[in-house]
Amino acid sequence: MFKLVVAVSFFIAVTLAHPQSQQDKDATLVSSVFADDGAGNVNYAFESSNGIKQQASGQLKEVADSSGNGQQVKTEVLTGSYSYTAPDGTPITITWVADENGYQPQGDHIPKGP
Repeated sequence: MFKLVVAVSFFIAVTLAHPQSQQDKDATLVSSVFADDGAGNVNYAFESSNGIKQQASGQLKEVADSSGNGQQVKTEVLTGSYSYTAPDGTPITITWVADENGYQPQGDHIPKGP
């Protein structure tokens, strides 16, 4: 659960870090949902009046223990997205997965490697 709180905090900070216009400063929360069943399944979403949207869901997954002892351990796997309009009017959308392989964002404006 701690990892989820850290991940959610990170994504909210990233979303709110872009430069703010007057519309952004006066934004209000339009909708917000958070559900945690206590068994590792979580869902959250929010939308603000200035068009910022974010959503994520997560569940526990068994993966091989990184110590190489051949045992399985449970880890939280989160998937989600966030979107906003850049100051130049460009719509920005990021989809992401956070799992045993780390944070993996995807978006049209993210530079692609060779």
